[in-house]
Amino acid sequence: MTLVKSIFVSLIISLIGLTVFYEDIISKILLPQYIEWGYETEAQGLKVGIPLDEEELKLAKHIGIKSPEKIRIVYVDEVPFPHDNFALKMLGESVGFIGDNITVQAQAFGYSIYARNDYKLDRPRLAHEIVHVLQIERSNFADVTFQHLSDLAKYGYDKAPLEVEAFEANKKYAD
Repeated sequence: MTLVKSIFVSLIISLIGLTVFYEDIISKILLPQYIEWGYETEAQGLKVGIPLDEEELKLAKHIGIKSPEKIRIVYVDEVPFPHDNFALKMLGESVGFIGDNITVQAQAFGYSIYARNDYKLDRPRLAHEIVHVLQIERSNFADVTFQHLSDLAKYGYDKAPLEVEAFEANKKYAD
């Protein structure tokens, strides 16, 4: 019985420690792993992605991209996420970024925009993703990722400030 009590007390102490230090765990352990993976994902996209056409380049310039010629679109069956990393998978699910009944249609990783094959990346939707590229270009992928995940946890997807800015582009550039 003493062994069971010791294990139970250790488990409770561990849970309390995780609760108290969860922000440190996320910012110092999990986010650096995701960010490193994100930079690798961008690099792969830059190698295999399709450059913007003339109209898309004009759109990117109008939105304010400094280097629109760097943008690449990568069409995939599923927008990438490091599902094989259990801790990152749990983090993504906890903030509503991935999970059951959540289908990510497109996502920017630096200058690489990954979009599902079955997702029509029309002008307003492309504008939305280009705004995410702009957000990264104004700062960097690491800072934007940290802000976005924090905002998702605090406000939810529809009210997260970076998404609100991108949704404005959907409206502005609708045909």
